[in-house]
Amino acid sequence: MNVLIVTPESPSLPLGNTVTASRWAEILRTLGHHVDVSGEWDQQDCDLLIALHARRSALSIERFRHAHPLRPLVLALTGTDIYGDIRTSQAAQQSVVWATHIVVLQERALDELDDAARAKTHVIYQSASPPVHWKQPSADHFDVCVLSHLRVVKDPLRAAYAARLVPSESRIRVTHGGRVLEPEWEDKVRGEMAGNPRYRWVGEQSHEAGMQLLAASRVLVQSSTIEGGANAIAEAVVCGVPILCSDIPGNVGMLGRDYPGYFRVGDTAQLADLMSRAEVDPNFYAKLLASIERLQDRFTPERERESWARLLEATSGS
Repeated sequence: MNVLIVTPESPSLPLGNTVTASRWAEILRTLGHHVDVSGEWDQQDCDLLIALHARRSALSIERFRHAHPLRPLVLALTGTDIYGDIRTSQAAQQSVVWATHIVVLQERALDELDDAARAKTHVIYQSASPPVHWKQPSADHFDVCVLSHLRVVKDPLRAAYAARLVPSESRIRVTHGGRVLEPEWEDKVRGEMAGNPRYRWVGEQSHEAGMQLLAASRVLVQSSTIEGGANAIAEAVVCGVPILCSDIPGNVGMLGRDYPGYFRVGDTAQLADLMSRAEVDPNFYAKLLASIERLQDRFTPERERESWARLLEATSGS
């Protein structure tokens, strides 16, 4: 099958949709399909179109559907789709209607869809693999990792702010990897480093460097206000690193309602308390770790590949 994946982000920028499109292309190739990735559908010949983002890929979706009314069209819904655009944008809503199949990255996304959309939706958890070799966590610090680009929806300095509130004897150190995507964050992050000895920002990291940083940490903090399904969560799970994360649907849909490491969005004091408990309370840390280990099979490459194989088989009947 000839497959075209359309992503509205530039292929040269290693951001969320582009990274997802590249990963999916590799998975589909291993399943025996020819796959190209493009910023739009512009009359390319393909048997199947996979479009990321209902609003931003709406023109490609419209063109493809009118040109090929009987061919399968898979729409992958992102965080800003699910928790924003499909509620307010007519273009995004029409993309949902035109799609023959929909992909979401976590189960709580189904709550945002009507019955017709839900009936054609597949939950495909993004997978991750731990690095082959990594450093053991520091014995001198309790390292907290943040892997988040600097933009407002990521609430990227929440862990840094929380680190200011932990007891003076704490060994907590927050290391933050990520690119500045909104210019105002450059001064904010540098100001935080200057005034907060527990926080260091190491800038954009390659995927391998980010995985090494994560695997050598005691805890990952994921503080976003909106997520369609954060890949950093999958990466932490497969590395066996407990996660402290905001209680948004996108996180709950990946980790489950009973996961013990949630804090209220933007609640610095509650996050500081969780970070301190993870450091000093071995029973709490063991509970976090056991919860993570139970989820590891959910995020394996084998399971993701099987999910895509089932979806592509379903498209053959479109």
